Amino acid sequence: MEDIHGLLRSHRSIRKFYDEPLPDETLVAIVRSGQSAASSSNLQATTVIRVRQPETRARISELAGGQQQILTAGAFTVWCADLHRTKLACEMAGGTMTTGMTEQFIIATVDVALAAQNAVVAAEGMGYGICYIGAIRNDPQTVADLLELPDHVYPVFGLCFGLPAQDPEVKPRLPVEVVLKDDVYCDDDIELIRAYDETLRDYYRTRTEGTKDSSWTEEMARLVDGERRPHMREFLARRGFELR
Repeated sequence: MEDIHGLLRSHRSIRKFYDEPLPDETLVAIVRSGQSAASSSNLQATTVIRVRQPETRARISELAGGQQQILTAGAFTVWCADLHRTKLACEMAGGTMTTGMTEQFIIATVDVALAAQNAVVAAEGMGYGICYIGAIRNDPQTVADLLELPDHVYPVFGLCFGLPAQDPEVKPRLPVEVVLKDDVYCDDDIELIRAYDETLRDYYRTRTEGTKDSSWTEEMARLVDGERRPHMREFLARRGFELR
């Protein structure tokens, strides 16, 4: 098996795939590996829906800003935080689930993220490429309707799997010294972040042959300056995640 550190550090988002469906047994193996991720109190709040219908994939691609990898990947899946099953389990045991708690929302969402990343590592270890699709949250209600999600379930992100038809460079990450702290939060990272800005700017220039000239701080300013998907709070409340 490839060195695990090398595998993890070689991750890239793949947006071009060969036209070859992912075998069912391969996806089953990948999802089983996802299920082995840590789960708070064994909640196991992850449900994965493989979207096979071309018209449904086309509609989700449209909602996600026209991302073509949704259409071309060997498998397109939607990863959902699922407290509907938890509610059912509670009722089977003769109890009544207290709904709408913020803690429930957090642990269910974290469960999905942990399971998906396990699945990603499993897929990449088998030679497949992946691409997360957070943009399904542009219109989560339509996605929920398309997938017939019950209350207490919401789509967290999409995830493409397939044989990669491109070999992009690995995107540089922040220096580990910015991320790893000793004892307390030491806020003295400005110079390291400035150096990372130039590293990322060089990466973008090389990858795009000079058509993209941007730094990490510039991208973060665009990301968080203003509201982003403000509809999510109302949507989550309608799904039973009132967050109290």
